[in-house]
Amino acid sequence: MSSRLIFLVVSSVIAWILAFNSGRDLAYNLAYLLTTILVASYVWAWNSLRAIGLRRITRTRRSQVGQFAEEQFEIVNRGRAPKLWLEIKDDSTLPWHDASRVISSLGRNQTQRWQVKTLCTQRGRYRLGPLTLHSGDPLGVFDVEQHIDSTSNIVVYPLMLELTSFEPSISDLSGGEARHRRTYQMTTNVAGVRDYVPGDSFNRIHWPSTARTQRLMAKEFELDPTADVWLYLDLHRDAEAALPWTTQPPEPAIFALHGHKRQSLRYELPPSTTEYAVTVTASLARYFVLRNRAVGLSSRSRQREYVQADRGERQLTKILEALAVVNANGSFPFAQLIANDGMRLNRNDTVLAVSADPSPDWAVALHHIQRRGVNSIAVVLDGSTFGRQDDYTPLLVQLEAAGIPTYRVARGDDIAAALGVPMRVTNALDRRAHAG
Repeated sequence: MSSRLIFLVVSSVIAWILAFNSGRDLAYNLAYLLTTILVASYVWAWNSLRAIGLRRITRTRRSQVGQFAEEQFEIVNRGRAPKLWLEIKDDSTLPWHDASRVISSLGRNQTQRWQVKTLCTQRGRYRLGPLTLHSGDPLGVFDVEQHIDSTSNIVVYPLMLELTSFEPSISDLSGGEARHRRTYQMTTNVAGVRDYVPGDSFNRIHWPSTARTQRLMAKEFELDPTADVWLYLDLHRDAEAALPWTTQPPEPAIFALHGHKRQSLRYELPPSTTEYAVTVTASLARYFVLRNRAVGLSSRSRQREYVQADRGERQLTKILEALAVVNANGSFPFAQLIANDGMRLNRNDTVLAVSADPSPDWAVALHHIQRRGVNSIAVVLDGSTFGRQDDYTPLLVQLEAAGIPTYRVARGDDIAAALGVPMRVTNALDRRAHAG
């Protein structure tokens, strides 16, 4: 109960007591006035949220770091009486998503709309809603609320960077074995024909078989005999290193930019090896998918994230869906993940291991599967630049001794440039010793 309501109730009771005891007109008039104010305020507040329609339209349930999440709201007064003011409070968990509004003077059969654009700065799965409608009477005596419990989710994909080059080149990673594995992608290898089903494109129709059987027949394809690319992401909790960081709201000037100007902005990643590793993995997945390579993902935190190798934009979406929600809270050693999953790989497949673990154990695991004919590439997140005190020299020496191409990514690096050319471990160690 508000202080005004308590004051009016007490005053009304006192006024009626004085009126009954004294019988004076002034006391009765005061009692009638205070009672009328209470009743009128209650009726007004009770009617303020009746016959109100509210729609929430989310443009898309998928976004990406550096892109906008857009929603449109529509509120309509279907009642006969105007609404003096309405407050819409949004309890979404999407960072900096300010969808709350105060609507004033909503007349009869009147509609108001507004659009909310939020720059996505953190990957993850977020809740949109619930909403709370709040209103009251003009004197502020009564407050009423109505909760709209319906919610939905939006997934924010991690940041993907455009990699102009990556060594070894695509030609060096080819030459796999024939898999005889069916695929929905159209390749140069036709495996057979089957009956046409609704949804098949017309260029899949095999016209000679259609003419012979007198019914539509569609071609089936097999994967090209090229090696798969597997992205192994280390999500062990002991491998993570991070510095204190507080999210900052996006600058208002960003919302005025359009097209290529907005794309040229550089977004600062949180100072966490996990965020850098996820960005590296997503960027590599995009790099190989755009070059028509079959890409798979394997990682293990509290849950197993495994995406079977395949081609196409749909495959990239699957990988981004998995990367959007992963966290470094696993207890499964990265070296054991490489050893276990590496047993299922075919010769000439390529493993790109992304880790911030300074232990050389996972380098040894990469060396073992490399001896079986599986190409190995390492991306090392330098945890010493994220506040970690461990020495990465044994790991780097082990990777160089095994002949594994190694990339080093430190905090604040241009990731696209860091993945452009593998590091030379011996030269880097010599420069570090000379500087020391």
